[in-house]
Amino acid sequence: MRIRDWDRNLKIRLFGEALMNITFWMFFPFLTIYFAESFGKDKAGFLLIFSQVFSVFANLLGGYTADRFGRKRMMVLSAFAQGIAFLVFAYAVSPWFTSPLLGFICFTLVGVFGAIYWPASQAMIADVVPEKDRSGVFAIFYTSINIAVVVGPILGAIFYVKYRFELMIAVGIISILLSLVLSKWTRETIPEPSKLIKAEGGKWYDFLKKQFADYKIIVQDKVFLLFIIAGILAAQTFMQLDLLFPVYTKDTIHNQTVFELGNKAFTVNGEQAFGLILSENGLIVALFTVVVTKWVTKFRERNVFVLSSVVYAASILMFGATNWIWGLIAAMAVFTLGELMVAGLQQTFISNLAPEHMRGQYFAAASLRYTIGRTIAPISIPLTVWIGYSWTFFILSLLALLSAALFWIMFRMYENKKEIGKSMG
Repeated sequence: MRIRDWDRNLKIRLFGEALMNITFWMFFPFLTIYFAESFGKDKAGFLLIFSQVFSVFANLLGGYTADRFGRKRMMVLSAFAQGIAFLVFAYAVSPWFTSPLLGFICFTLVGVFGAIYWPASQAMIADVVPEKDRSGVFAIFYTSINIAVVVGPILGAIFYVKYRFELMIAVGIISILLSLVLSKWTRETIPEPSKLIKAEGGKWYDFLKKQFADYKIIVQDKVFLLFIIAGILAAQTFMQLDLLFPVYTKDTIHNQTVFELGNKAFTVNGEQAFGLILSENGLIVALFTVVVTKWVTKFRERNVFVLSSVVYAASILMFGATNWIWGLIAAMAVFTLGELMVAGLQQTFISNLAPEHMRGQYFAAASLRYTIGRTIAPISIPLTVWIGYSWTFFILSLLALLSAALFWIMFRMYENKKEIGKSMG
């Protein structure tokens, strides 16, 4: 499905969110270092865990509200609120006032509103794109994010240190402008059954009762529940991209030579090395997501999901085994392969499982892989203090292998469920 054939909502979002993501990734990868230096590794790890607890609940709320009040409305409100949080964050790092604690609170709020935005945005894609084209559309949106991951850190290495305040102001303004564009030029896509549910009256606490009842139904879907649990375990590897990796490179790489050209040598320190491998990750994803997504659709979904987790495990072991810059570059290439294998398939799998009137909540529940995963993942930072980097990387690789086993079991159940459905049909 070509971009020119897309629904107008998706075209507007693709370009608006791309600009937002580029500015966001100009500073986001460096925040773990900022908080580790401000609060210490131990405290920073637990604060990051604490911040993600709120995102877990916000994510579930985002799915419910997307199905009840509309995709567009929740995206507009979330983008606007994120903009305000970014502007306050700018004040916390301004020339006139410095407060890492206020910055952390704003970082938490950005995560909360992002968690509300996400399920509505994913449900909107499923609303307007035919099932056969969804993997490709999800892959293109994923590619746009990773173009930002390439461009953002490179620009951030230039602007973050010297112009942190101005950078926060810019991303706040862009986020608010995105909310205004979404409000004016997009339409609501919520399916009709959800509109009928939205129109139901009742007391204020009926909202909570209905929400818990709906999520209880989702949890009773054993295939979907295993998908979430396996995803949370796999997330312990790829979530380290902006948690453990920047701290590891900062501690282990000191003015290493990447290459020599004549009498000149290109050297990197820890922060520059992290920016390099992060940009490598984004560049590979930007160039090959669509190609790899088309390629892996030729194979059984079960094999792709399982192999992706195995590849993650291998890459994590490679990271822990080296502090040589070219070794880290090789490890990141393997890491990114694991990421690309399931980039487009995951969202399609969710949309196929979800009833039409509960898409928002299914996408929200599926996003628990990331929100709960990100809640647990920061424990790796204090873990390096307690048991060292080598054992920390080893434990992360074991979790990835465990996720591979759970994906295998999940697909056995899913395929049996489909066979039963066919025989009854």
